[in-house]
Amino acid sequence: MADPASPTGVEASSGVDVVVSDEQTEMAIDAPRWAALAAAVLRREGAHGELTLTFVDRAEIAALNREHMGEDGPTDVLSFPLDAGDAYGDHLVGPVLLGDVVVCPAVAAEAAPSHAGTVDDELALLTVHGVLHVLGHDHAEPDEARLMRAREIELLSELHWHGGPPAGFVHEQGAS
Repeated sequence: MADPASPTGVEASSGVDVVVSDEQTEMAIDAPRWAALAAAVLRREGAHGELTLTFVDRAEIAALNREHMGEDGPTDVLSFPLDAGDAYGDHLVGPVLLGDVVVCPAVAAEAAPSHAGTVDDELALLTVHGVLHVLGHDHAEPDEARLMRAREIELLSELHWHGGPPAGFVHEQGAS
């Protein structure tokens, strides 16, 4: 097991706090790097509050997938919005708990060659995707999916690639 949850060092004055925890041992990841990406997405989307970003193994994500989504087997990312719907208003007293994003790096690594191209790009995509879900984005309907995918590409281009998507990046409409 990795160290318990720890803040990434995102300044409280930014109105965004991302708490990251790496609870898996299947592959080495730079958890603070992905927390910084999540914080940047929150700031770009105008959100204020706290988000947790947790990296888990296959067994844990499969259990969460079963419990919360009614689906068997592991998945790549799950998002659990909390106060995100109210995060843009001023009527909440105290800290806004935006929600939780849970990522399975091992599942991401399997999907990467046929999806984002590299594990690095897959983890970036899943982080952005999860944060957007917490903030209310969805892809259940084709129009929603197009909007969400477009926003993912914009955010990845600005915050991860610092330019357009690399040649190997595949971002089909049916992706989770």
